[in-house]
Amino acid sequence: MSKLKLTITMSIDGYVAGPDQSPEQPLGAGGENLHDWLVPLKAFRESHGHEGGEVNASTPFAEGILAGAGATIMGRNMFGGGPGPWEESWRGWWGDDPPYHHPVFVLTHHPRGPVEMDGGTTFYFVTDGIESALDQARAAAGDKDVSLGGGASVAQQYLAAGLLDELVVSVVPRLLGGGARLFENLGDARLEQVESVEAPGVTHIRYVRA
Repeated sequence: MSKLKLTITMSIDGYVAGPDQSPEQPLGAGGENLHDWLVPLKAFRESHGHEGGEVNASTPFAEGILAGAGATIMGRNMFGGGPGPWEESWRGWWGDDPPYHHPVFVLTHHPRGPVEMDGGTTFYFVTDGIESALDQARAAAGDKDVSLGGGASVAQQYLAAGLLDELVVSVVPRLLGGGARLFENLGDARLEQVESVEAPGVTHIRYVRA
């Protein structure tokens, strides 16, 4: 069975998004700065159609975010478009050719038909819970893994349910002072640390389900 994996960046005070999240600031105040380690990397730039970029100890983690994944699951906020019933003109943050290039399953309370994009990405909207989304994603992924895109609430739900197989937390030396925490509402979820790698501006810690 394919594994469900998540790579997510967290401030040293425990937040994966800053305060005052909104459609205009999807990662909240200061949240964009969490990814200063990622954006300059060649692996990230290439995935967004750009040339050049850095190669360092973070490169394998950037490459691993979607490498080997045959499908992705994400929450409504990560797909964007605001709360409530869907505005059909909203097709995500990524333009006509999102960087996924495989099926993406968006958790939502509001039904919507599939949205087919360029490059092999199709967004499917799942209204019947995290287990259904995972079942659909695994069926679509075949023998490949499933990437969990986030955000915090979605990650917490899969962690608490014991459904997340692998978690990479990229800890950056930022203090956000508020916002969305990753490690809350987790019940008796258990993780085992299996790797820690220091890189410029970030430390990557890999956990597996205990």
